Amino acid sequence: MNPAFTRRVLYGAGVLVSCLVLAGCPKRPEVIAAPPSTPGPGAATVTAPRAPANPVSPKAAEVPVTRPATPAEAPVKPQPAAAAETGVKDIFFDFDAATIRNDQMPALQQDFAYLKAHQQDKVTVEGYCDERGTEEYNLALGQRRADTVRNALVAEGVSVDRINTISYGKDKPFAPGHDENAWRLNRRAHFVMGR
Repeated sequence: MNPAFTRRVLYGAGVLVSCLVLAGCPKRPEVIAAPPSTPGPGAATVTAPRAPANPVSPKAAEVPVTRPATPAEAPVKPQPAAAAETGVKDIFFDFDAATIRNDQMPALQQDFAYLKAHQQDKVTVEGYCDERGTEEYNLALGQRRADTVRNALVAEGVSVDRINTISYGKDKPFAPGHDENAWRLNRRAHFVMGR
């Protein structure tokens, strides 16, 4: 017999055996036992298949699993009303400014009319800035913008105790982007309604 042929056959057999050893037998899935618990009132019992003790056996035992019953109706937390629903509008500002522009006065009048018609509602005025400038500067500028809108509403007759203010500076931008199209939308005072 040719020694080169024998070496090739032995090499091929070695590779085949190595592949089989590395692949091994399929492992059983890991089963994590849950601690025993007593089902609460109204709990539903569901059965889940258990991994077989013998991987060759096709039969699987069933183990009871307890799940809490789902409530018929979960309480819903009220969300702040959107501008389209409430009639309030954001007030937009020029770059590095906290004075209300002339073109924003109709929106401010609409906000005042809404608050006058809904005396029970409270409002938080949130001040925002565009991404330019330091965080500290933008927090201060956002606060000046929120305070300017609050002061304008109070001057029109809205009670000061109905209006809170907060500044988010350049955090939480409304419009993504790094140009004037986004920046002009982020320089604003935004209304969040509450009761």
